[in-house]
Amino acid sequence: MNHPSTPGSGDKLDLASVNGNLLYVTVKERKVGIETSFGITDAIICDVAVLDGPHKAEVFVDTFIFPKVLAGQLAAFVGKDDPVVVGRLGQGLAKPGKSAPWVLNAPTAADVAIAEKYVAHVATLVAVDTESPF
Repeated sequence: MNHPSTPGSGDKLDLASVNGNLLYVTVKERKVGIETSFGITDAIICDVAVLDGPHKAEVFVDTFIFPKVLAGQLAAFVGKDDPVVVGRLGQGLAKPGKSAPWVLNAPTAADVAIAEKYVAHVATLVAVDTESPF
């Protein structure tokens, strides 16, 4: 009997392509000791919906977030009852000899309103899909 393949490592999100965009991040879990070409590191696994900009409406599932500052911001939401984080992706100040860290900046009131519309839209899609076996 053939068994189904196991899932891959998730969707790849190029942070530079969504720099400055509003993100709706659902934090799923923390992976420790991942072997990469840069050595052993940790990551936060998330689903990321892009709420504005050129990639608006794209959703990245099981995305590994490696950058330390950004992963640190998201780590506090692992295992929470409400694991959602909304913010605008940006870059902090670079230390000498280092690249600028990726950060999730606090949302404005207008950003929160956009996120609320997204949540309502997703709820509508789920409600309409009552024939799904899942």
